[in-house]
Amino acid sequence: MKSTTVMIAICAVCMALAFSYPAHAKDMKPFKGQQFTVHSIGSVHKENGRTTLVLDKEVEPALLGLEGFSHVLVFWWFDKNDTPEKRSRLQVHPRGNPDNPLTGVFATRSPVRPNLIALSLCRIRSVRGNVVEVKTIDAFAGTPILDLKPYIPGYDSTSEASVPDWVKKIRKEGVSHDSKR
Repeated sequence: MKSTTVMIAICAVCMALAFSYPAHAKDMKPFKGQQFTVHSIGSVHKENGRTTLVLDKEVEPALLGLEGFSHVLVFWWFDKNDTPEKRSRLQVHPRGNPDNPLTGVFATRSPVRPNLIALSLCRIRSVRGNVVEVKTIDAFAGTPILDLKPYIPGYDSTSEASVPDWVKKIRKEGVSHDSKR
């Protein structure tokens, strides 16, 4: 499979890196505007009612042990949404509904954002070779996959989370994330 190269400026990653470095490293110049090269490690496939994450053969060894987890966090690229106009949009009405308040994209799950990184929690059905079969994913067939991380209860969730009223309203109306992913 041909690897897709994506040039991105990831300030969030830079901030995470800054907090994970030793104290003296925090004196380094900020990463603002720095570009990073990210290579896809595979792509989403949807065929015959099956959803699979087909990874490049060279990264297959990285899947060792994933079969012991029930869920995987899939980081992928909104490649079919990549336009300068959409990348420059910083506020949206969540879910495209003007009844929802105008909200900054970093406070939404909108595909319209400066860096088109998406995250999906997927239930693992099987891991065979370089292929991870999942129950479902909210990405199109052919979507580039950037990374996989195991979902670990207690690390990747919190009982102290809160959400704004518009999210509570959406959930109450029955438009919610499939918890059985």
